[in-house]
Amino acid sequence: MTRKLNPLLVKLVTFVIVITAWEIAGSYINPLFLSSPSAILVAFADLAGSGELFKALWSSLSAFLVAIGFTIVVGIGIGVAMGRFRLVEYILEPYVTALYSTPSIALIPLFILWFGVGVTAKITIIFFLSVFIVIINTYTGVKNLSQSIVDVGAAFGANQRQIFWFIILPAALPFIMTGLRLAVGRGILAMIVAEFFTSISGLGGMIVKYGNFFQTAKMFVPIIVVSLLGVIAVELLKRIEARLAPWKETERASGI
Repeated sequence: MTRKLNPLLVKLVTFVIVITAWEIAGSYINPLFLSSPSAILVAFADLAGSGELFKALWSSLSAFLVAIGFTIVVGIGIGVAMGRFRLVEYILEPYVTALYSTPSIALIPLFILWFGVGVTAKITIIFFLSVFIVIINTYTGVKNLSQSIVDVGAAFGANQRQIFWFIILPAALPFIMTGLRLAVGRGILAMIVAEFFTSISGLGGMIVKYGNFFQTAKMFVPIIVVSLLGVIAVELLKRIEARLAPWKETERASGI
């Protein structure tokens, strides 16, 4: 009988191994090039105690949350419209595909020209780099739904609103949540890149600042915070998906 692995235990053991190896490696490498976890922890306490870290975190998070909020509303709305209405699909699909394929980071100077170097530019950059992946995933999820299932619902007397809420949206939900998880990753990347190019504030500004001063331990602090933000956001979305689509968890558990 195969013993079931404890995922939390596996993650904990892996984390301890990585941190231990990093600490050992850090003791042999010039701290200018690689800082050790213990030195980063000291730098974290220093930046947190001065309030600089939390100020930068709020600056980054406020723009990120606003942009992701717009991404969710606009991305899901356009994706559903493209999946449900062929006219909308025919009109928008070439532009969505083209803009998604465009190296969006190359457009950042244009956004700065249009919106300046403040918060508006940062929000726009995060939104633009993350919205198209939500549109495409939502559109794919709605498009993959068999029309016969919708016809069955209509045959049982469901109106268009009931068909949308109880048939289309649940069927497309796994695709939507996947798109949101990917969008969060791209959004965090866009947030840091935007802060490099725009107001040089927030966590991205801290990375630039301490990188220029060759204070590697302090530079690692915002990098690790950004990584933790990504992990927390993805885990939160997984829990939301498990709550909204519990049948998917049942399918995974049964190996379907």
